[in-house]
Amino acid sequence: MMKSEQAEILAIQALSWLASDEEILGQFLNTTGAAPGDLRERAKEPEFLGFVLDFIMRDDETILGFCETSGTSPERVQQARFSLGGGLPNWT
Repeated sequence: MMKSEQAEILAIQALSWLASDEEILGQFLNTTGAAPGDLRERAKEPEFLGFVLDFIMRDDETILGFCETSGTSPERVQQARFSLGGGLPNWT
């Protein structure tokens, strides 16, 4: 099991990756209802970081893009998500 601190770091990296792409960031903001100015403050909340990882994992293109850029694996992203609490289990 990944430590929550490691999971938070990975989720913040994911948020930074989202913020670097206007189109993906726009989709994320529309999905979560967050405002661009709220991201720094919300990044301190484990629940919000969980939403970031949920969004990243929503489709193959997004998670593979993040993983390629960050040098991590989809499995590690999933581990981080579960370390933050909440989320749905992997039934496959």
